[in-house]
Amino acid sequence: MDVLERKGDFRLMISDEQLDAYRISGEKIRVVRDGLESNDVKGIVLAWDESQVMIRRPNKRIVKLDRNYIYQPFAEPRQEPEDI
Repeated sequence: MDVLERKGDFRLMISDEQLDAYRISGEKIRVVRDGLESNDVKGIVLAWDESQVMIRRPNKRIVKLDRNYIYQPFAEPRQEPEDI
């Protein structure tokens, strides 16, 4: 897990470097929030801070999501969360 960094509460967060790479490339990503694929957020990275990431969805709406979710390229197979 080279794109994630360990935080004090033992959660994994996506790194600033990986978020910046997604933002610059404009690559469509998937944010896995729980075990249901229908709850995934798909879109492109706009901005982030130490705790949240802003994603622009295909319908042009912008959502703020926690950095502790799983962020992966949309083209890759869906990764299941471990804490279900």
